[in-house]
Amino acid sequence: MKYTIEGTPLPVVICELNSQETMISEGGSMCWMSDNMKMETTSGGGVSKMFGRMLSGESMFSNRYTAIGNAGMIAFASSFPGSIKAFEIRPNASIIVQKSGFLAATDQVELSIFFQKKIGAGFFGGEGFIMQKLSGTGTAFVEIDGHAVEYVLAHGQKMIIDTGYLAMMDETCSLDIVTVPGLKNMLFGGEGLFNTVVSGPGRIILQTHPVSHVAMTIGKFLPRPTNK
Repeated sequence: MKYTIEGTPLPVVICELNSQETMISEGGSMCWMSDNMKMETTSGGGVSKMFGRMLSGESMFSNRYTAIGNAGMIAFASSFPGSIKAFEIRPNASIIVQKSGFLAATDQVELSIFFQKKIGAGFFGGEGFIMQKLSGTGTAFVEIDGHAVEYVLAHGQKMIIDTGYLAMMDETCSLDIVTVPGLKNMLFGGEGLFNTVVSGPGRIILQTHPVSHVAMTIGKFLPRPTNK
């Protein structure tokens, strides 16, 4: 499989598949394809995985696209202004991504749920108690809200991140939370009560325009319902 990522700020990944090559995606990700691409909607591993995908922010069913007879082409578009990043997934080198971050992948990549080991990090860290884990072997494409900024953390090195800005981390990283220091900072600083802390070793990718922040900003300007 060969691919190119084009466009900004609404990117698309265009994949060239050999005959009989297959890709998987979540419902609604495909935007165009050649006429020899066969689509099949599947549960992707049974009822447990269906509900796991639902909890991690994806649809319960997944789509499989296979090039029949000849080479095929298929494109997957981002659902929000930002970036699409490609990751090479290998055994013992899984990655963890934000809810709804998965876009598409070659068919040997497995999508599952990832529970935070520390409950506090899940409920208060801004990334949710459940994230997505991409494992197996192959190429995976992930949506990033806004511009993607990458750091590689050494063992024990930490990064403090505001809620919603963590898009991806290697499975070797760990996630925790800290409270914003000082009562005045909590009440008037505008940064909330908690920050996310990611510890190395491993790579992390931060995003500059979380969709949750955009929704809150737009919500401030929407008309409020009035009581009649």
